[in-house]
Amino acid sequence: MVKILNYLWRFWLLILAFFLTIIFGIPVYILSFSKKHYRYAYQFIRFWCYGMFYGMGLRYELINLTDKKIDRKKQYVVISNHTSIMDIMLPCILFPHHPLCYVGKKELVKIPIFGTIYKRICVMVDRSSARSRADVYRRCAEKMEEGNSIVIFPEGGVPDDTSILLDEFKDGPFILSTKHQSPIAVFTFIGLKEMFPFDNSKGHPGKVKVYFNDIMEPSASQKDMKTQAFNEIKKTLLERSI
Repeated sequence: MVKILNYLWRFWLLILAFFLTIIFGIPVYILSFSKKHYRYAYQFIRFWCYGMFYGMGLRYELINLTDKKIDRKKQYVVISNHTSIMDIMLPCILFPHHPLCYVGKKELVKIPIFGTIYKRICVMVDRSSARSRADVYRRCAEKMEEGNSIVIFPEGGVPDDTSILLDEFKDGPFILSTKHQSPIAVFTFIGLKEMFPFDNSKGHPGKVKVYFNDIMEPSASQKDMKTQAFNEIKKTLLERSI
């Protein structure tokens, strides 16, 4: 019975996504033709994220583990752990004043309607292509020069092995930060792995804990930044997970 309810809940996700994408996707598509209008398109993207997140019965609580504040005048590289498709919604909800662009996999372009909008607002990467991976930094730099911040999940994807608490970080966010002297906003999401896993037979509505760990200023040592961010997120997961 529980599995049937979960499948129905996931089917509701498809219905919700379809209608929200139609409603908010049209203005996003139109506004995204001009780079200078992306900040307006971003507000509709945020409405879409709110609708998806809250429409699935999810809520969040923001807990600050640092006294540092997000500066509305700066561009950031935003990172967090990655365990669920709903991780994608949270940064847009958390950052109302910083238009965000995501680094995402090219395969999502194939999704009808959504894919058309996705390729306009995201920096796509073909993970099988070394050239595509290398070109990400140039395209992210262009997005930041336009006044946008960048969201990258440093694990590079969701591990197939669900027992892995936090997968090894890739270098991308830290290279981008040091090259373009942009601070890194570090977050930890706790709860979505259980509430909205990739296993369609599992999950439930609930409240996600969002921990704001730190703002890391760019450093000459990308390795040190990567180690520090990894340790902060893993420590939060170990100490705060139920």
